[in-house]
Amino acid sequence: MQNSDILLNIGRFAILVILQILLFNHINFMGYINPYPYILFILIFPFTGNKSLLIILGFFLGLCVDIFSDSGGVHAAASVFIAYLRPLLLKFSFGVSYEFNTIKLNKADVGARLTYISAAVLLHHLVLFAMEIFNTSHIMLVLKSTLFSSIFTIVVLFCITLLFSRKN
Repeated sequence: MQNSDILLNIGRFAILVILQILLFNHINFMGYINPYPYILFILIFPFTGNKSLLIILGFFLGLCVDIFSDSGGVHAAASVFIAYLRPLLLKFSFGVSYEFNTIKLNKADVGARLTYISAAVLLHHLVLFAMEIFNTSHIMLVLKSTLFSSIFTIVVLFCITLLFSRKN
């Protein structure tokens, strides 16, 4: 990575954590619908970047949110999980384009982009809420929270990516 890429990623990291802490942590619809758009950092990290670095950054991203949310490490665990699975999600969503490193997320097909973001968000939220509730007798609450928070997060992520995508 070049110096400009490093500064851009540091800025994304800081802005997403600050927005999550100051704005999105205070949104709570019907007691169980919360957006978690901080995972956008993991999703748009350069595809040719170091995968081990992404896992470490995913841990620190989740840890920052955990510290300010007093959530005991569940965000760190869920963030590391999707950072680890990101190559599989990219291959599943983009297929051959990922193999040849020709993916540009803002120029990708809407269906492939939706598949990638949705799969990552659903997996993140499933791990997050399963670890947060951690009780098999409340499996319906885990699934309900995962589904509705995922839908809300996907909508927020699409709005953010559309708002900040560069037009050519």
